[in-house]
Amino acid sequence: MAGYPWISFTTDYGLSDGFVAACHGAIARLAPAARVIDVTHLIHPGDVRHGAAVLSQTVAHLPPAVHLAVVDPGVGTARRPVAVETEGGLLVGPDNGLLPWAADVLGGVRTAVELTNRDWFAPTVSRTFHGRDIFAPVAARLAAGDPPAGAGPQIDPDTLVRLPEPLVTAGDGWVEAEVLTVDRFGNVQLAAPAGALTGLGPRLRVGDVPAVLGHTFGSAPDGGLVVYADSADMVAVAVNGGRAAVVLAVAPGDVLRIATTHTATAHAATADAASAAGDDDPSGVALP
Repeated sequence: MAGYPWISFTTDYGLSDGFVAACHGAIARLAPAARVIDVTHLIHPGDVRHGAAVLSQTVAHLPPAVHLAVVDPGVGTARRPVAVETEGGLLVGPDNGLLPWAADVLGGVRTAVELTNRDWFAPTVSRTFHGRDIFAPVAARLAAGDPPAGAGPQIDPDTLVRLPEPLVTAGDGWVEAEVLTVDRFGNVQLAAPAGALTGLGPRLRVGDVPAVLGHTFGSAPDGGLVVYADSADMVAVAVNGGRAAVVLAVAPGDVLRIATTHTATAHAATADAASAAGDDDPSGVALP
């Protein structure tokens, strides 16, 4: 196996301790030529869904790599350590739902192995730091060209733990979806794909808050709410110059309803009727 020149690295370890550096050191000892891309180490502590969302929305923009991801509240328990092979790269981490969304983006799971070969681990394995002692050394060996089969026995890909699919429903002029992430700017990303916006009108309500349908933050006036397709091609809500998560009082896991406002629909219908009648001056029908 040729290996990979890149390792991507995603964790909830934060930046105030030496956890990330220790993992970098484990990689450098075994694969000194590998280059590491730090995706983020600021995943909310223990928030597997947040880690899965960030990883899955990032891997498509990275070079072919071994993707090392550790958000592991079950470290030291019976949860399996795994490596997953896909068309677009390898994924290494805990079998707790963190990896499959990214595997889907990379072309789907081809094979998966449980990491059981202790010769691939650190000489001493901490019960609480598998990132340093199991996952980083395994990722390094894979990047250096060792085959995944050497890490342990194959497992049925269908037995990999998957997170529940987030709630997404839609109807005539509305969409209701789970909040997937909130970024550092307070923008609220929903689990609905951007295509869900096609059935919405130009004037909306997000929960009880008026909003507009737009293309970017400046589509709304200062302090106004805008619904748009974000850079991951998902439905998102932002405040121009503010924090939508604060305005809407939502967090990941909450459900938001976005609906075309009745006033906008009524005014649009009036405008259409006036236009069809040949009225060149349909006063009173401008959208609010």
